[in-house]
Amino acid sequence: MLLALKQKIIDYVFTVSKQPILLKDLLIANSQYLEKLHVDPVKLGFRLKVARAYLVYISLVILFTVPFTIITHNLFANLDPHVSIIVAMLLTAVIFIFFNFFRVWLVDQVALSQIKKGWQIHFPFFPYEEYNKKINEIFQQSNKLELQKKDLQKYILDNLAE
Repeated sequence: MLLALKQKIIDYVFTVSKQPILLKDLLIANSQYLEKLHVDPVKLGFRLKVARAYLVYISLVILFTVPFTIITHNLFANLDPHVSIIVAMLLTAVIFIFFNFFRVWLVDQVALSQIKKGWQIHFPFFPYEEYNKKINEIFQQSNKLELQKKDLQKYILDNLAE
């Protein structure tokens, strides 16, 4: 159920291109993803709809803050108003800060999904989970050799066969 909800959120928040990902773009994106860097969304063919991301995030925040306020209402009603104001300021800051984490998480999820989709096209006989690091090492070696794009796939497949 949680995976289905995650997929619905991703489908709602992102525009994903139907064009296949180019081999070199796939390898660069995989390398960046493995190094925990931000992947270029344009090369992987997706775009975040920021307004929709805010809408989903606000819905999730409301889903969690309403029960929190119901539970803590009596406590804060009996405390000094200054404490309530400070807690409200801190909660507001946390909500705004966590939107950035939410957005990065969404982009990482879609990037991985697009990498796996491109992987099935370019390397259908090499499962992503098993070969992503090995192919990344081979790709790094090919960068040092300054291979042309047309020779890249042959070089990778030849090195995998060894």
